[in-house]
Amino acid sequence: MSLTPGTPAGQRKVAVAGVALSDCGRVDEATPYALHAQAARRALVDSGLDRSVIDGFASACLGTLAPVEVAEYLGLRPTWVDSTAVGGATWEVMAAHAADAIAAGHANAVLLVYGSTARADIKAKRRTANLSFGARGPLQFEVPYGHSLIAKYAMAARRHQHQYGTTLEQLAQVAVQARANAAGNPDAMYREPITVDEVLSGPMIADPFTKLHCCIRSDGGCAVLLVAEDHVPDLAKRPVWVLGSGTAVSHTTMSEWDDFTVSPAAVSGRLAFQRAGVCPAEIDLAEIYDAFTYMTLVTLEDLGFCAKGEGGAFVEQGRLLRDGELPVNTDGGGLAACHPGMRGLFLLVEAVRQLRGEAGPDRQVRKPGGALPQLAVASGTGGWFCSSGTVVLGAG
Repeated sequence: MSLTPGTPAGQRKVAVAGVALSDCGRVDEATPYALHAQAARRALVDSGLDRSVIDGFASACLGTLAPVEVAEYLGLRPTWVDSTAVGGATWEVMAAHAADAIAAGHANAVLLVYGSTARADIKAKRRTANLSFGARGPLQFEVPYGHSLIAKYAMAARRHQHQYGTTLEQLAQVAVQARANAAGNPDAMYREPITVDEVLSGPMIADPFTKLHCCIRSDGGCAVLLVAEDHVPDLAKRPVWVLGSGTAVSHTTMSEWDDFTVSPAAVSGRLAFQRAGVCPAEIDLAEIYDAFTYMTLVTLEDLGFCAKGEGGAFVEQGRLLRDGELPVNTDGGGLAACHPGMRGLFLLVEAVRQLRGEAGPDRQVRKPGGALPQLAVASGTGGWFCSSGTVVLGAG
């Protein structure tokens, strides 16, 4: 099939054609470029399409001129590109941009790809851990005081505790249930069960976060191929449709954050649900950025799965488990499965696999009666709740 970018096509439907992971977890003998390429090749195989259909490319945070450098490495010459970088929300924001471009006829098949050897680089002493994002511009007023990224999340969590009575045991439940979900994922780095007491008794990282409140550091990559509906008859598998998306930014400095208990997902989620024509109560599963347990809790509130301040009570009832009321981070998330620097694209991969029924017998979500899930939401968060991208997906 030959399609020409720019041809008037109205508002075309957009489908996820292929998804894949590269090797993940502990990957000592690979470069980030190699992980990009591995994930891209696997996603193409998953789609059943030839690489010649790709006319759009999205990549960020690798190389001097991302995505030009990565596209060259992959042998692609795209006519539509995106290098938006807004932290962990990058890939949901890019997916929103790509879907809009495809719908408008500006591109026909956009490849989103990510890869990182964050863990291996530290192990090999090629880099050190980050204490801050930089010391220029507005951030210069916070950096001298050692206000690291994790400290910002910790402060926000403490505010939620103070304002709504959220307990450390409730926050720990997020980690416990993420690890329980990871038990069914053979690709997860950590699959052994943990208890609330183990979370609470771990080494303190940034009060109130102990080690198990924090995401793991891994290597890995993944890729997602979005296509115009014209390509759907040629796909190897049934499509998953992009039903709606929303993006939002909030602040850079903590002094400009209006309310520590509200994330920009309150805006991106509302927009995504409105544009998809669905409500939170209809969603079968959610893939949520979880660099820290508090992120999951507050994002659930802001997406509308529970009222503001009720996140603690919501998560402590086992609702996030694969067979719970709202399965969340069904692969184990960044707290247990993988977190190679930015995890947003992994959320989309897992959501698509769940909607296709490909998650495997030990982690596949089923609706009451045994039917496959029909609606999923992926919501990425960047910085310290500085940005958010939310995408609603529907089974084909």
